[in-house]
Amino acid sequence: MKTLGIVLIVIGILMLIFRGFSFTKEKKVVDLGPVEINKKEKHGVGWPVYAGGIALCAGVIVLVAGRKGNG
Repeated sequence: MKTLGIVLIVIGILMLIFRGFSFTKEKKVVDLGPVEINKKEKHGVGWPVYAGGIALCAGVIVLVAGRKGNG
């Protein structure tokens, strides 16, 4: 339980700091033998700020619950 709580806290903090990320994907448009035409598409992945807060709070709750259970 302690490990899960720590992982959730770290993920929550990272989600609060980094609001998302983007990546570029190369797509083949035309392939005519030796001639190729490619297109680069930029994609973004984002999440709301409250998702990081929820993960952080869940991690703290799991840590506290784990300590009370072992006591």
